[in-house]
Amino acid sequence: MIYLDYAATHPMTPEALAAYAQAAALPGNPASVHGAGQAARERLEEGRARVAAALNTDPRNLIANSGGTEGDNHVVLGMARAWQEKHGTPGHLITTPTEHSAVLAPARWLAAQGWAVTFLAPDPHGRYHPDQLAEALRPDTALISIHHANNEIGTVQDTPALAAVAAAGGVPYHSDAVQAPGVLKMDVAAWGVTFATISAHKWGGPRGVGFLYVRRGTVLPAITLGGGQEGGLRPGTQDTAGVYAAGVALTHAEEQREATFAHLSASRARFLERISGIPDLRVNHPPEGSPKVVSVTLPGADGEALLMNLDMLGIAASAGSACAAGTMQPSHVLTAIGLSESDARASLRFSFGRATTEAEIDRAAEALAQAAAWSRS
Repeated sequence: MIYLDYAATHPMTPEALAAYAQAAALPGNPASVHGAGQAARERLEEGRARVAAALNTDPRNLIANSGGTEGDNHVVLGMARAWQEKHGTPGHLITTPTEHSAVLAPARWLAAQGWAVTFLAPDPHGRYHPDQLAEALRPDTALISIHHANNEIGTVQDTPALAAVAAAGGVPYHSDAVQAPGVLKMDVAAWGVTFATISAHKWGGPRGVGFLYVRRGTVLPAITLGGGQEGGLRPGTQDTAGVYAAGVALTHAEEQREATFAHLSASRARFLERISGIPDLRVNHPPEGSPKVVSVTLPGADGEALLMNLDMLGIAASAGSACAAGTMQPSHVLTAIGLSESDARASLRFSFGRATTEAEIDRAAEALAQAAAWSRS
């Protein structure tokens, strides 16, 4: 099997697996005061510190959680709760139609509760612009939530410029940055964001582990109740092994980030060149976007059949976000940037990693041409 679905999950690295096994062997709960508990606490905090160093922030600004979905929900629903507790009425949320479902679902839930929600209109490449955001601000805007790098088409936003607009308006800014670490430079201090969510399985760490960056001094209510772990913002026993392995994996990913970026750029260019002869194929991702992702449309083909054909040919790809797999709905990202529902259903996402080889790229291109011919016949 040739694995080209790194945007969904990056396989755990050998370093992460070894770190996980080492920390998982520790018997203590990191909240316990005895020696065994404190040994676990040391591993937990070392993992957090490694992640913080990669993001250029203080470890105390990171909440360990289960990943991007929990972090996105925490910010959107938590800030909505803070607004209503302060003002007594629903407020206004600004987001985009190309966000991950972990932002869109709570945004739509808030709309059903009486919140005003503005969805900024993307340009044909899925970009949003500072002037556009400034025009959408209102006195009751409680939060702005915009992806940094899109998980389906790889569009990278000018997060510092957008966050500057939010700061000028006194509005908290949240960036779903799950696709950034290990590929794109991530500096939350330079970005000027209030919140950022990341997930370890995107950079070779374990699944089910993530972090929410909360800028110092920001009031964010908890949305789950229990003990006092993670400053009371995310109660529950921490995953010591997961956090430690996530930190070790991110340290290695950051050490290789520039080389990884160059490798992914070369992989994407080679793949696009190899598939350029497929009739009527269209490319959806912007050329200056994340090199990790290639999104293509093959009009007249059936996306589900394409994926099944590719799987039979030994290629693992996807039709879009893994979190939406099996819904049989066209990609909301692709329809938002102007594709018809039929073309969105005829689209595929290939995503590359550090281990992707030229031979795998060439074989995947051949398989796509074969799969397209079968699906269109």
